[in-house]
Amino acid sequence: MAVLLLGVSLSAGQEVARPADRAPESLLLKQKRAVATKKNVRRLSSSESRSSAKKEHRLILQVNSNDAAAMNLTLNNATNVVQHYKDMGEKVKIEVITFGSGLHMLRTDTSPVKGRIETMSASTPEVTFKACGNTRENMRRQENKEIQLIPEASVVNSGVVRIMEREEQGWTYVKP
Repeated sequence: MAVLLLGVSLSAGQEVARPADRAPESLLLKQKRAVATKKNVRRLSSSESRSSAKKEHRLILQVNSNDAAAMNLTLNNATNVVQHYKDMGEKVKIEVITFGSGLHMLRTDTSPVKGRIETMSASTPEVTFKACGNTRENMRRQENKEIQLIPEASVVNSGVVRIMEREEQGWTYVKP
């Protein structure tokens, strides 16, 4: 047994016939509905703004290259985001997560931005710095020496896994 399906297409100029017993809505009824819809939208907007004022914003900034300009851009982004939410009276947390050659950002011997991070950490506790433990161990083996990190950095097992977990927790991810 075969079933045949037919599709009907209407051109832009055609209308579907309306049953005779279905008269168009009166203009007054349409206006009442529009006003009710506008009231609902206003109520929704004000309740949304109240809830966002209570919300803590959370941002991940990734650094995975040994490029001073990219590192400075990341620090600029973090500073700007913190200032934006301070101005709005809202809270924000930012994690700068480094892995691969981006770990140089947090190394005592190779960081081109360590002074800036020290200053920033003293005045901006909303921003924390995470170093990939896997990358640190690989660098230790390659360079045959311990890799010292700046005091503002803490080690996570894996930078990429940290990013994944934070995203799963609802954090916003940006790679400057």
